[in-house]
Amino acid sequence: MISTSPIHLEYFTGSLFDAVAQIAHRSPEGIAFDFMGSSGTYQELTAKAQVCARALIALGLKPGDRVTLALPNCPQALYLFYGINLAGGIANMIHPLSEEQEIAFYLNDSQSTMAITLDQFYPKFQSILPETCVRTMIVTSIKDALSFPMTLGYTLTQGRKIAKVPKDQVLHWKAFLDLGKMAESPMPPVKAEDPAVILYSGGTTGTTKGIVLTNLNFNALSQQVVATNPMFEPGDRMLAAMPIFHGFGLGVCIHTMLTQGGRCVLVPRFTPKSYAKLIGKYRCNFIAGVPTLFEALLRLPGLDSLDMSSLKGVFSGGDSLSVELKKKLDRFLFEHGATVQVREGYGTTETVTACCLTPWDRYKEGSIGLPFPDTCMKIVEPGTDRELSPGEEGEILLSGPTVMKEYWGQSEETARTLRRHEDGHTWVYTGDLGVMDEEGFIYFRGRAKRMIVSSGYNIYPAQLENLLDAHPFVQMSCVIGVPDPYKMQKVKAFVKLSALASPTDETRAHLMEYCRKHIAKYALPYEIEFREDLPKTLVGKVAYRVLEEEEAKRLS
Repeated sequence: MISTSPIHLEYFTGSLFDAVAQIAHRSPEGIAFDFMGSSGTYQELTAKAQVCARALIALGLKPGDRVTLALPNCPQALYLFYGINLAGGIANMIHPLSEEQEIAFYLNDSQSTMAITLDQFYPKFQSILPETCVRTMIVTSIKDALSFPMTLGYTLTQGRKIAKVPKDQVLHWKAFLDLGKMAESPMPPVKAEDPAVILYSGGTTGTTKGIVLTNLNFNALSQQVVATNPMFEPGDRMLAAMPIFHGFGLGVCIHTMLTQGGRCVLVPRFTPKSYAKLIGKYRCNFIAGVPTLFEALLRLPGLDSLDMSSLKGVFSGGDSLSVELKKKLDRFLFEHGATVQVREGYGTTETVTACCLTPWDRYKEGSIGLPFPDTCMKIVEPGTDRELSPGEEGEILLSGPTVMKEYWGQSEETARTLRRHEDGHTWVYTGDLGVMDEEGFIYFRGRAKRMIVSSGYNIYPAQLENLLDAHPFVQMSCVIGVPDPYKMQKVKAFVKLSALASPTDETRAHLMEYCRKHIAKYALPYEIEFREDLPKTLVGKVAYRVLEEEEAKRLS
């Protein structure tokens, strides 16, 4: 193993809330976030989090209980995230656009006793709540975080499309806050090693699992990010467009900024146009995103006057950044006044998010950079602990203070992914392939497990195939990723029909409707192609690589 980071940090030993409260104590009037024309100070953020914590305890929350948050990047998400932590709970962060059965799975798997979402997403919860452990459903609205003029405008536009939530079925945001203001709930002690967050991901084996992350995991990440970005100063603005239910968005764009005195510009719904507008409006110092986001920015017309001279850091993660896209993005930044170039990082949700980043003062083409302080990376022969020499391709292993506690309720999966070596370190077996050079720079080579990455989201073909195969019209299916200049990959399904169906447009439409009911929008197939048979390997498995090669030839 090559030691690539001599820097050692002394890590904060308090909770997530404590880390933010420190900043609030030092700079109570400092701006913590901006949201749709309004701003909130650190004092306001921590005060609202305390109100939320008291309300949650008054509603019966006990230390270690799970609370599901299905919210976009909005002030309520921050108040609740830190309030849950202060109350000793575990925040189960999920995508608000998840389909009903996915939501039911997340609620039941985490055994959440409470759930919180926006009014516009409540109908999906309404139909599945009886099947879950949820005792209390809290509903808020975007307009709850807006100034009066903005509230009026919202009500007359987007708000008109949202159905009213029945008052007798949920606890509304104002009533929830009123409860917290009246309650006198003592706060339980919360330690650094206590579980704080569950993020759902396919993990390293491609099946959905809850990744349990501690207070120390997130707080260590925030210190590592700032240590590798010496240009950061308190008050610097981060455009928080990456979603709060994603490790990258929550760990880097929000928690890192709020525990280091930064300022989050919250973006509840991403569009390339709004992204560009906010960079200029708020003179953002840092932006982060997946390659798809940056590709969309480059395609946007009318940006000749965009001033990006305020940028100190531009970070790409969540998927591999091609050398060509980096060159185009660097040119775009230069043409719009920026003095920095995009820096690629790497990480897994099992280590919160980023654990490796291109140094600010040195770039190697094709490299994802060097490990963070106190983070070790090594390349081993896949499935073993035998370390390979520089230049040899193998599986990427990670170790450090951001390594997860466990997979929720899955001890066997945890044991497969987290392994203790003779060096005394616990290593994450990532399932990713890579190479390390003589200087310790890492080069990502691909994924050992089947996975499609579309717009930064991990999509697992086996899960979609299981869903399709369960339909009576389908005898067999195979799902692959097809190269896409915008999304990087898009999903295509190949289906061998059963005797119950014919290969007609009506059958295709029926299957697509079936998919829409059970699959999140970002994972939907853009096309279903019928085949009389699917190619097989010598052992009788569907040869998905053959289909990938056929598509590549067809598109070339």
